[in-house]
Amino acid sequence: MIPQSTIDRIVDAANIVDVVSDYVTLRRAGASYKGLCPFHDDKTPSFSVSPARGVCKCFSCGKGGNSVHFIMEMEQMSYVEALKHLAKKYGIPVEEEEMTDEQRQRMNERESMFAVNEWAAKYFSQTMMNNQDGRAIGLAYFRSRGFRDDIIAKFRLGFCLDAPTAMSDEAKAKGYNEKYLIDTGLCVKRDNGTIYDRFRGRAMFPWVAVNGKVVAFGGRVLDARTKGVSQKYVNSPDSLIYHKANELYGIFQAKKQIAKEDMVYMVEGYTDVLAMHQCGIENVVANSGTALNEAQIHLLHRFTNNITLLYDGDEAGIHAATRSTDMLLAEGMNVKILLLPDGDDPDSFSRKHNAQEFKEYVAAHQTDFILFKTNLLLKDAQRDPIKRAQLTEDIVKSIAVIPDEIIRSTYVHECAEILNMDEAILMRGANKNRAAILENMKKEAQRERERQARLLGAEQTVTTDLNSPSPMDGESSATDSSHLPPLPDDIPPSEALPAGEGFPDSTISTTPIITKQHQSEQRFIGLERLMMVLVTRYGERLIDGEDGNGNPIQIALADYVQGDLAFDGIELRSPLYAKMLALTCQHVHEEGFIASKFLLNNQDEDISREAADLISDRYQLSKGNQMTQTEDERMGTELNRLLIDYKNAIVEEELKQCNADLTRPEVKEDINKTLDTMRRIKELGEIQRQLAKMLGDRVVVK
Repeated sequence: MIPQSTIDRIVDAANIVDVVSDYVTLRRAGASYKGLCPFHDDKTPSFSVSPARGVCKCFSCGKGGNSVHFIMEMEQMSYVEALKHLAKKYGIPVEEEEMTDEQRQRMNERESMFAVNEWAAKYFSQTMMNNQDGRAIGLAYFRSRGFRDDIIAKFRLGFCLDAPTAMSDEAKAKGYNEKYLIDTGLCVKRDNGTIYDRFRGRAMFPWVAVNGKVVAFGGRVLDARTKGVSQKYVNSPDSLIYHKANELYGIFQAKKQIAKEDMVYMVEGYTDVLAMHQCGIENVVANSGTALNEAQIHLLHRFTNNITLLYDGDEAGIHAATRSTDMLLAEGMNVKILLLPDGDDPDSFSRKHNAQEFKEYVAAHQTDFILFKTNLLLKDAQRDPIKRAQLTEDIVKSIAVIPDEIIRSTYVHECAEILNMDEAILMRGANKNRAAILENMKKEAQRERERQARLLGAEQTVTTDLNSPSPMDGESSATDSSHLPPLPDDIPPSEALPAGEGFPDSTISTTPIITKQHQSEQRFIGLERLMMVLVTRYGERLIDGEDGNGNPIQIALADYVQGDLAFDGIELRSPLYAKMLALTCQHVHEEGFIASKFLLNNQDEDISREAADLISDRYQLSKGNQMTQTEDERMGTELNRLLIDYKNAIVEEELKQCNADLTRPEVKEDINKTLDTMRRIKELGEIQRQLAKMLGDRVVVK
């Protein structure tokens, strides 16, 4: 286990904006930052990052947390793995305490695979630079392609010796487990149980994920006798740490420049990426022979809305350009297409031009997708009216997938001019197709929401805010499902925050609690959550209270909550909240204690995640009497009201039970039981009146 002091150092050092920016392009919005959510298909920025609080949250899908939670979600890491990842990023040494066997086993699998891949990348590189065969074959190949040493080093290119087990023998000699050589795909196991190197005799292209970790390799066959090149590539198979459909070659080396230029070039192969970097164009990635898919588009969309597809000018290049446009448009990307001169690919073309010349050529020759597709299809249709009608429908379908109504309208107008057709006819066609698309999207979203609801076993959700029984900002109290997949963008969402705001400094809120409990039980959990918002944010703050003799004292807010509940013999119904409150009260008197930091950095993952969610809640404190109350006073008033509301809920629950008891035969037929129940109802009614009177009192934060 990692000591708490080390965890605190890591979390304190891990600037949330810096961490998130490695994956998402952020733009300042007031005191916070906003970007496209990396956890769901986000077409409008709903992901907010608060540097002041050190947390992030998507107000559409609900995911977020602190830097550690963000890395856990992005990289599918355990809590310890994410801490180590951040520790390495910020140069913080980690000295672990003894872990349990279960903890060690859970974290070893992924870490071991990453470690093997990292070692292999270094091995291939060093082999190419230092081994005689490596230099004569591997390095000679890359230099014959014109790649400079700085590009070779930048992309960590290498060579795997042709001997069947040279790499694996060296790996095992260094102490790496054969299991992970096989799991990563570096080696293949024969039927007789022996292994051999998958990439033997190949030039090596490491795949580096967006976080900088080596996740896989591509190996290109080299004929050592003729120095000829076979076009056949061998790639790492999918594994625990690598799914080719989710990766793009060169994304790690390109991500900063993509964000800076707000544009990305898409090419097909490894060497296209290398050549363009050498030419001076760094915002380029490759899908490396696979059809572009939604996961890859989603990855690019984190950094930019603008993409130019660079393909060869031959028939295969034209086909590749057209097959990707609809998916890109559906994701809200602005798509340009550039077909290079016949006989050129991005590799060969970039060798003939410097960066400035390349960019000038792109600017002069790239074509908007609608012009490209229209001209291409018209050329194919020629004078055949039936074929022309079919191709026109194909263009209209492409326009219909665009989520932005204004852009769709603009494309319809351009298409009408090019095709010399009535714009209204094309618009009706686009709207008809759009309606069908939206209907399918809604049905699919609803099916997914129902599926997740079944998996969660949720009967319903309850949302409560500090001001009133009904929620704020247009949120639905009984049917809120922000934890489930969002509906398409064309379905107007309720606005969760004022424009330009991320985490308003004076906000306290709640998000839905989903349980299998009865609705009345969820009411208590909702109120407990609101109390824990205050405990998490202000637990160490001093408030005015009274001791057992009625003397005025100052106590920590967390102690006040715990003492007030204990005085009436009340225990929180949520085990998690009870644990968080108890731990806070246990440490609140320690020097320098800050409740939010203590809970957010807690080694208990459930506590740290819940604390992050409580910190990033979005509802505002009640604005009543705001002319005469400071924010601290209002916070104190809300705490007092919450405690009273909680006790009142308990009284109401018992009253309902008593009234129900009066209808039970065993009570109705027993006069003593009936009288006892009626006396209890009277007592509870008096308690309710006292609680109502107490709402006029308040505590004041110091």
